Amino acid sequence: WRGAVASDSLNEMVRLPLAGLTVLDFSQFLAGPSAALRLADLGARVIKVERPDGGDASRSLYLADLPFDQDSALFHAINRGKQSLTADLKNADDLMRVKALIAQADVLIHNFRPGIMDRLGLGWDDVRAINTRLVYAGVSGYGPDGPWRDRPGQDLLVQSLSGIALLSGDGNGPPVPAGLSITDMMAGAQLVQGILALLVRRGVSGDGGRVDVSLIETAIDLQFEHLAVYLNRGGAMPARSAVGNANLYLAAPYGIYATADGHVALAMAPVDRLGALIGCPEMADFAADRWFAERDAIKAILRDHLKQRTSAHWLAILEPAGIWAAPVLDWPALTADPAFAALDAVQQVRSPDGATLRLTRCPIRVDGQILKNERAAPRLGADSDFIHRELAGAACSSSNFSKTMTLGRNARVSAAPSPRP
Repeated sequence: WRGAVASDSLNEMVRLPLAGLTVLDFSQFLAGPSAALRLADLGARVIKVERPDGGDASRSLYLADLPFDQDSALFHAINRGKQSLTADLKNADDLMRVKALIAQADVLIHNFRPGIMDRLGLGWDDVRAINTRLVYAGVSGYGPDGPWRDRPGQDLLVQSLSGIALLSGDGNGPPVPAGLSITDMMAGAQLVQGILALLVRRGVSGDGGRVDVSLIETAIDLQFEHLAVYLNRGGAMPARSAVGNANLYLAAPYGIYATADGHVALAMAPVDRLGALIGCPEMADFAADRWFAERDAIKAILRDHLKQRTSAHWLAILEPAGIWAAPVLDWPALTADPAFAALDAVQQVRSPDGATLRLTRCPIRVDGQILKNERAAPRLGADSDFIHRELAGAACSSSNFSKTMTLGRNARVSAAPSPRP
């Protein structure tokens, strides 16, 4: 049953570490599915369990109106390489089949709001009674308790509630959220860590376990560097730099600066040496103990100086001198750079009709090998019949095994010598 789906041909030469494991993905949108995606990349068989009327909501969530194979391209980016089983969890027959699947699975992932899986009869206590080896993984917006428990667990809202939106943007501007769904994706990564840890523990003890993460706890942990300072100092929210803000607690020159034809990023560097290199003597006036306290004044001088020449001009001076600097690239420049080609960072997935879609690949290398999977995300319910046949076959095999064991026991009894009177 576990070996029904062979690994992708692109990964045939790699011994994928999770090959042979089955993951049931009840989640939708991003955090849970991204965790399941990474497990699939590492070799697990991932079955999406979806409602019959529309499935995962991200099937119809389009970015830039880009479709692919009956669904959104976004859905394929998050769910490539998986299978799809449709089930109405409020239907007794469908629920029975899903529980039969749970009995044979290794991992279950869901992102229902707290209490919903329990009401469906698929809570932790319910599934543990079915399969004691199962790793039960849940992701929520705000955890199981507290006044935020039932808030919508959406990335932008969590960035705003957690303070992340006040880390970016210059000090005289409004809050600026990250341009990616960072709390969703990081929560998915945290969930994978918890799942893998419980699988390791299961290998020792034989028992499964439960792991839970939330977007808000992930967002708090994501700020552990800054919060380590704030929690031990207290007071007001630290001020963002008014010029080229990039970190609340770092001194000048840390930030991004406009040049004559683009932008450059400058990380930590001695202000006096930087000034000497770029021909800006005013920077020598600031002693080292003033680089943080007067960072806005220093960065304003840098801003006005750097915009006079091109990015290439400044980088040709700074990089050979060991100053940590880089150009700010847009996606056309990034993907055209030979460094991008060297990473082999793009893969192509293929639909059942032969259409292709270019996506990013798994960023993890195993045994030195890049992991790619050319299977697109599944069409809704595409694998339902196959999985039902598998379950029926497994049930028959189990029944036949039980009958064989019973016949064997009976044969041994009848062949035994009769007891003496």
